[in-house]
Order: sequence, then C-alpha cells, then structure tokens
Amino acid sequence: MEIGFIISLCLLVFAIAYVAMLYNGLVNLKHNVAKHLANIDVLLKQRHDELPKLIETCKQYMRHEQETLTKVIAARQNVADAQSNQDMKALGQAETGLRASMGQLFALAENYPDLKADSTFTNLQGRISALENAIADRREVYNEAVNNNNVRIEQFPDVIIARWFNFKAFELLQFKKEEITDINVKSLFS
Repeated sequence: MEIGFIISLCLLVFAIAYVAMLYNGLVNLKHNVAKHLANIDVLLKQRHDELPKLIETCKQYMRHEQETLTKVIAARQNVADAQSNQDMKALGQAETGLRASMGQLFALAENYPDLKADSTFTNLQGRISALENAIADRREVYNEAVNNNNVRIEQFPDVIIARWFNFKAFELLQFKKEEITDINVKSLFS
C-alpha cells in the first residue's frame, strides 16, 4: 500500500509540474506578443514624431502641393488612432495609406531640386526610411510571435490549459495587397 501511495504521489507531482510548465510556456508566449507589439509602437511613435518635421520642411518648397501634405497628415493620424486602439486590422490599413501618401510625397519631392538639396529634408527622409525598414522588421517578428502563440494554444495538450485559463489568440498584423506590390511611380504624377 505504501509503494502505491508513493507512486500516486509522484504521478500527481509530475502532473502538476507538467501543467505548470505548459501554463508558464503559454504565459511566456503571450508576453512575447505584447513585447513585440510594444517594440512596433516605439518605432511608430518615432516616425509619428518625425513626420511633422518633414511636412514642415516640404511646406516651404511645395506651397501648391497642399493636398499631398494633407494626405500625409491625415494618414499619420489614422495610424495613431489605430495604434492607440490596438486594432491590428485598422493599423494594417492605416499603414498602407500612410506608406502610399509618403511615397507620393517623396515622388513629388523629385520635382523640387531645392527641396532635394535641403539637408533637413534629406536627413528626415533618410531617418523615416530607416524607421520604415525597422518597422517592417519588427512587424515580421511580431507576426512570428503571434503565430507561435496561436499555434501553441491550439495544440494538444496546450489547448486544454489554454482553454482552462482563457488564453486568447492574437490577430496578425496583415497588409493590404496594395502595400506588398510595387508602386507605379508614373501614376503618382498623373
């Protein structure tokens, strides 16, 4: 009887340890998703802060291109709104709009040699381009963390723990078809 009790106790301890290990793994995945989203937020904030400087520099040269500048400002606000609401679908759409309006702004800048030669403009353009690349990299890492989380909470035996402790799937940060295709620069001048 004593050996049976010891074996039962060992099995119970093993089961509790196993459940704790699964739970801790799921918690780690959930917090990785939040961390990667926070990393994207940092870059979006930096870009959000740089865009008004770029627009102000452009305004000095592009007085009759107000519509393009207004589009960039509106798109910037849409990204900020989606970001503050943590709405991944809206953020993806807003990012598409912002990238398109910034592409149009940079394409129009080609018509202004004085603007292209302005060191403030070239520095800001370089800084924003670097931020865009960093945001794209962080989006990829975020989506990988989301995928890892979502797969684990659906796999057996993790699904039992995930349902028991109400772990949720996260939404991937996806992009519109227009954002992943090449931009037709000629159409921006039409």
